[in-house]
Amino acid sequence: MSKIITDNKKINELLTRGVDEVINKNDLEKKLKSGVKLRVKLGIDPTSPNLHLGRSTPLLKLKDFQELGHQIVFIVGDFTGVIGDTSDKDSERPMMSKEEIKKNTKDYAHQAGKIINLKKCEVHYNSEWLKKLTYDKIGEQADQFSVAEFIARENIRTRLDAGARVSVREMLYPLMQGYDSVAIKADVEIGGTDQRFNLLAGRKLQEHFNQPAQNIIMGPLMEGADGRKMSSSWGNTINLTDEPNDMFGKVMSIPDNLIIKYFTLATRIPLNDIIGIESQLKAGANPRDVKAKLAREIVKMYYSEKEALKAEQGFDKQFKNKEVPDDIPTVELRAEARRYDVIDLLVETKLVSSKSEARRMIKQGAVKINQKKVTDNQEVKVEHGMIVQVGKRKFVKIK
Repeated sequence: MSKIITDNKKINELLTRGVDEVINKNDLEKKLKSGVKLRVKLGIDPTSPNLHLGRSTPLLKLKDFQELGHQIVFIVGDFTGVIGDTSDKDSERPMMSKEEIKKNTKDYAHQAGKIINLKKCEVHYNSEWLKKLTYDKIGEQADQFSVAEFIARENIRTRLDAGARVSVREMLYPLMQGYDSVAIKADVEIGGTDQRFNLLAGRKLQEHFNQPAQNIIMGPLMEGADGRKMSSSWGNTINLTDEPNDMFGKVMSIPDNLIIKYFTLATRIPLNDIIGIESQLKAGANPRDVKAKLAREIVKMYYSEKEALKAEQGFDKQFKNKEVPDDIPTVELRAEARRYDVIDLLVETKLVSSKSEARRMIKQGAVKINQKKVTDNQEVKVEHGMIVQVGKRKFVKIK
């Protein structure tokens, strides 16, 4: 049985680092200092096959609890994922098929294991209990909430005011997430600020089922390189499964104003060190150099220091020194076609997903052939060893 650590400094950091709100902070702090072993819950819906850095924030908080000796519970929302949470959405989230959810859940626990110790963690799929609920049980849970409470949420109110559809299905999601807390008898639940209503639903349902109401830790949302919330649906994610070079390059592409936030939320570099890094930036340090330190740290977390240094060297060679990388993929084209319009060449080599994207990339000046910028959809003679490039990171060599 693991010993519960009650160190005041570690508890304070647990309750403040990357934390926007704690409910009920006094009660939780008292329990953490008492030495009682808490059951700490985090649930993630498999809306895509990959966990990303935005998901790593609550997973790292879960790890913090684990390192203090508490029992962590990781819930894969294979049932809630079908219904869909619209907490952070400005439109109705479509239902996902069971087949799609099953495909996405295949590697979820393994990916979470890059951060938490799965051997000392309870892993559950919430279909274990949610698919067993009958209408009378669901009605009992629904009776604990009013429609007014649901529609008072900002994103729901905005949609209703705009005349957009809000389905009854969406109203069921908070009940299901809340019942997860009842099913595993959670003492603490971790989530993002966008989850506030769902997290509070857990407290209300626990009280209804004569359980102590869970405490809640809410953290901020992490943005992707485009400044919007990191989300698979927007394609702005840095995935935990990205190859080291891709992971390093994506971190290097984030806006400078997110550097400190990424250090705080996505790493466990000591807070005093982060304060020092922030002071360096304010004193005029080159953000690119600081970002490289951040990218090294993140790649090291999910791979190794060796892979992190290799990724940095590759990045410097490709961008800082303006060189083409050595390990670019080769593509063999149709033997009978050695002359291509540039747009067709980009589609055939899979550097773009469509002709419209190819036109857009050419217009933006993002297409190069043998390091020479392409300005229009000209016809080119394809030769062995020709290098075709789109953007900063996509290269192919013609075989």
